[in-house]
Amino acid sequence: MGLNYIWDLLIRAEQCGLDKKDIQFSAASVYSPYMELSLEHMNASQVEKQVEINPFYRFDEMFRGMLDINYTEYPEFRGALFDILIHFLGEIDLLQGMNKREFYIRFVRRDIEAGIFGDKVRRNFQKCGKEEQDIVAASVLQTVQTGDALFTLKRTARLLFPGSTIYANCEEKNELLFYINQEESESGRAKISLLLDLLLPVRFHTELYWNRHFGILGVEETMRLDRIAMY
Repeated sequence: MGLNYIWDLLIRAEQCGLDKKDIQFSAASVYSPYMELSLEHMNASQVEKQVEINPFYRFDEMFRGMLDINYTEYPEFRGALFDILIHFLGEIDLLQGMNKREFYIRFVRRDIEAGIFGDKVRRNFQKCGKEEQDIVAASVLQTVQTGDALFTLKRTARLLFPGSTIYANCEEKNELLFYINQEESESGRAKISLLLDLLLPVRFHTELYWNRHFGILGVEETMRLDRIAMY
């Protein structure tokens, strides 16, 4: 799908790891009256750092005087002001598409990145991708709102580690057994450490099993030779 609006571009830039501050907007001299972004290729989906805008597509009243072809003074100042205004309008676009819950998630992300939950949490959070960070921040918010940290921990672990399973042993001791369906890795350890630091109830302790399930009598998939972890 191609890009057409400022908010399209800013969302795609964030997904690609491009800082919005690195994008420079300028008024296009040649543009389609039916599109806001004046891109070289109509169906372009990649984000460039230099972007031309048709400012009259949505913001005619705002830019009509500034971009009057008969007014040629202070071109550098007008160019810089145009870039600032488009960035500002783009942020308004993004905020208008957010609901209250998304605002709260953004606040949680900000607190984690600021080290409010500790430096270890901050470092591990930075090792996650953007979508993973959103999942973690949303899970922290859900725990605060519902108070059910254990349920949220299980749900979040399955989202970050598809195909994994969490077992709770609450009869004999407060223990969680994590079977993580992938090889142990630095990024995996960072994510599971992040979840445990943020969501694990204090009374529980955990055991982790990477890519090798402990044997369960009656469950054939867990009783394969050379594939059983010791519990």
